[in-house]
Amino acid sequence: MRRAAAALDLAVADERDARTEIIDYDADWPARFSHEAGRLRAIVPALELQHIGSTAVPGRAAKPIVDMMAAVDDLDAPRAARTMVAGYQYPVAYNATLTRRRWLGFPSASQRTHHLHLVADPAEVAVHLRFRDALRADSGLTQEYATVKRALAQRLADDREGYSAAKTDFIERALAQS
Repeated sequence: MRRAAAALDLAVADERDARTEIIDYDADWPARFSHEAGRLRAIVPALELQHIGSTAVPGRAAKPIVDMMAAVDDLDAPRAARTMVAGYQYPVAYNATLTRRRWLGFPSASQRTHHLHLVADPAEVAVHLRFRDALRADSGLTQEYATVKRALAQRLADDREGYSAAKTDFIERALAQS
């Protein structure tokens, strides 16, 4: 269902999704997060952004997309509209498949440098931070995840939704061990 919704959003925008690619760690990723978080906070002052995902793990290979997450009181408040003013795209069909969260991409749905995840439950932010911190603390786990991600990206380069879903088992196992 999400795959079809994502495809619909891309078709409406007359765009094609970029291939999933894993690259070596870029030491500029934390600065890119800080810069973008500051830019968004100027528009939405109450937004408490966290740097999540692989770009938040020093030394970690990742998709070159900075993931940010914030818990919000109302997922459909003007906050989302203000982030769109900041240049974020809000894929309508894809977001209709999500419960208790919203997803926005910058600068477009197909070519993304940043993801903004808005969630209704602060506990979801905590889970993402726990996974991030487990990777930061265990270089073996980090290396294993890099291997998994590279293999999945190679196999599912043209299927971002499939790639994301295929990482779930590893993430759940890592969280259970942390």
